[in-house]
Amino acid sequence: MMVKDTILMLMSSLMMFICVLVGVAFVVLMERKVLGYIHFRKGPNKLGLIGLLQPIGDAIKLFSKEQVFPLVSNLGLYLISPMVNLLLALFVWTSIPFITFNLSFNLSFLFFLSISSLSVYSIMLAGWSSNSNYALIGSLRSVAQTISYEVSMVLILLSFFFFVSSYSIIDFMKFQENIWFIFLYLPLSVMWMVSMLAETNRSPFDFAEGESELVSGFNVEYSSGGFAMIFLAEYSNILFMSMLSSIMFLGANFLTYFFVLKVMFLVFFWVWVRGTVPRYRYDKLMYLAWKSYLPVSLMMLSFYMGISIFFNSQ
Repeated sequence: MMVKDTILMLMSSLMMFICVLVGVAFVVLMERKVLGYIHFRKGPNKLGLIGLLQPIGDAIKLFSKEQVFPLVSNLGLYLISPMVNLLLALFVWTSIPFITFNLSFNLSFLFFLSISSLSVYSIMLAGWSSNSNYALIGSLRSVAQTISYEVSMVLILLSFFFFVSSYSIIDFMKFQENIWFIFLYLPLSVMWMVSMLAETNRSPFDFAEGESELVSGFNVEYSSGGFAMIFLAEYSNILFMSMLSSIMFLGANFLTYFFVLKVMFLVFFWVWVRGTVPRYRYDKLMYLAWKSYLPVSLMMLSFYMGISIFFNSQ
């Protein structure tokens, strides 16, 4: 029985990973179409009906290109880093509960925090192993940015944990049956979304890829499959963060199609911000994390902790 359960679990996880990768492909297509309309142009519309086959064409093009190895790179780490990056981006999806309880565990949020912290190392090693000045500066910027916003991100999450008294994603669904947390946690929800933009290195916080100064950031020396893996990992994280944000403060009922619409709206929000907001300044980004979000999230944490203690003592 144990062997059959393990096989079923592996099959479910494999199906989920394949669905995530297919979803990522069409999220990229959606981004290109939305950015096109923001710029008053069509976007991809030649390959297939209204450009629906464009992601397949992009994948074939990327993986059929020549793989270039920089002469002075640390070759082992240079090859492994994109694979680890993609593996971690897919592995974090196992914390999302299935209706069939694939890997639903009670500490799913802690698992998410652990895996998302590990992705910093793959980015750092990708930049360092390329042995390029631009790649190294891009990776250092990305690591500093991610670590800075992880501090405020954890404090924001702690406010939710004190209210729910659980680290399980399913408990968040139960607590939002009558009212969504966005109405109870409006300031924290806005702070969470901005932190997620910074965590995923997206515009207006895409300093790791500031093309005016760093060409393409930590992935500048990657081509073909290596670049494709970094690209897939980034968009997989965007899709995951959108799903997690929907679970946290938009009412996480997995049994309805409305949940999918909420997730797609949040993915659209990521693209919308990229198309409308100019790039921030790097020092202001750090000041925002350490001088604004950190003290505010600490104050909100003490506030919600006090409310939780008060109601539990009644």
